[in-house]
Amino acid sequence: MSSSHDRYSYSPITTRPAYDWPGGRRLAIYLGVNHEVFDFGGGLGAKLAPSQTEPDVMNYAWRDYGNRVGVWRLFDLFDRLGLRTTALLNADVIDRCPGLAEACRDRGDEIAAHGGSNAKAQGSLSKHGEDRLIREVTERLASLGMRPTGWLGPWISESRDTPDLLARHGYRYVLDWAHDDQPTRLSTAHGGLLSVPYSQEINDLPAIIQRRQEGETFAAMIRSAVEQLLSECDRRPVVLGIALHPYIMGQAHRVPPLARVLAELREANDPRIWWTTAGDIAAHVEDNGLAA
Repeated sequence: MSSSHDRYSYSPITTRPAYDWPGGRRLAIYLGVNHEVFDFGGGLGAKLAPSQTEPDVMNYAWRDYGNRVGVWRLFDLFDRLGLRTTALLNADVIDRCPGLAEACRDRGDEIAAHGGSNAKAQGSLSKHGEDRLIREVTERLASLGMRPTGWLGPWISESRDTPDLLARHGYRYVLDWAHDDQPTRLSTAHGGLLSVPYSQEINDLPAIIQRRQEGETFAAMIRSAVEQLLSECDRRPVVLGIALHPYIMGQAHRVPPLARVLAELREANDPRIWWTTAGDIAAHVEDNGLAA
């Protein structure tokens, strides 16, 4: 088993060519909202507390709250602030939560692929099985009227073939590799594939569920990350992806701190910030021949 990979080479962020985001802006911020479904009676899934038996009604129902209530609460917030998001959609959402995927589309969110469901990790599939999964997910999401150009693997799970398969199926970018603050190019057997930054730090699931922080702390993390990146962006363009899960951040007690920090940032109207989507970041980089 190799201890390395051939997807990208080492490149310190301090030595790369500088460029701008559209309009001369320097910090691109996008909200990546994970719209996920899980299996009842088994499969993978984040846990609020240890399960005792299957079916694990407590944890299943807690996760399902996000699709029934939490996401609609977040939509209200995003609408008030005039924010589009990157909707990271499990394809099974289309059948399991009628109207949810369409609501993402109709409010103008970017539709990005997030596997079939979050009950399974794709990295354990055979090459043929993974190829079929990517093809079927792409076709199902394209039925909404927008073919996805970006992919986030459920549980950030990849096989050694995943980037090659995504490029072969026409994907422009992947969010699995949280190794940089700028889009970088991954080598594949079918041409280049962009890695767009997706944070595992400014991400409510590890912050709140694994590190046992709360909404106020998570909001403070967003505030501090933006402050630091703004202090650097005169030297280089950077990206901040804010990862949200409606069953976590859509809980009633967590929305107010999230609303406060997003409203503060929006009202500051800093000309250096580009509020955007992961897909528009990838398009700007590709269309202008950028990325290390």
